[in-house]
Amino acid sequence: MFTGIITERGRVDSLVLRPETDSAVLTFSAPATGKDLDLGGSIAVNGVCLTAVAVDGEHVSVDVMGETLVRTTTGELAEGMDVNLERCVPAGGRLDGHVVQGHVDGVGSLLEREDRGEWERLRFAVPPALARYIAEKGSIAVDGVSLTVTAVSPAGTAGQAWFEVGLIPTTLAETGLGAKQVGDKVNLEVDVLAKYAERLLAFAGNAAGTAATAAAAEGGAR
Repeated sequence: MFTGIITERGRVDSLVLRPETDSAVLTFSAPATGKDLDLGGSIAVNGVCLTAVAVDGEHVSVDVMGETLVRTTTGELAEGMDVNLERCVPAGGRLDGHVVQGHVDGVGSLLEREDRGEWERLRFAVPPALARYIAEKGSIAVDGVSLTVTAVSPAGTAGQAWFEVGLIPTTLAETGLGAKQVGDKVNLEVDVLAKYAERLLAFAGNAAGTAATAAAAEGGAR
């Protein structure tokens, strides 16, 4: 588990795609975040939870499977690009952001950015299937950064679904979000609690329907 508090900006050394196995190997520098990282340890790269398969000094290599390449921006990384890094939170550690699994749900893009003097307003496009999980004053991870949602597009309206966040100078400077241009893509992870709540309600509805059907059948058999 992660908290969405970026500890370091690493730099991509290489991304080697392996089409024959529908996978890739990503290597990046992580001077601080990779310290004491063991083989098999977890590290979030732009919000994607990945497993270290090689550690050479300050350089870390991770395997990336096809599902991750499809659902995230990882496959678009290239040598020299900077990435947000975070190690998993230790037991008893501070939860300064929110519960982030590192399981990216989809890719959004920057629609607008507005300089408000001491902070900036950013509006991101969100895939329609994810919009229902995003609520005003709720939490969302954007490229691994824990952020508070300040506004959302109205439910049920036609057109592009979106959400907005406000970023303070520290967040702008210490994550990649300060350099994002309109049209740039970002990894999105919505609140896991919302997804579980929807899943539980779906099963509850099915159970109620099954019970009603069984009761009707029993009544008809009398």
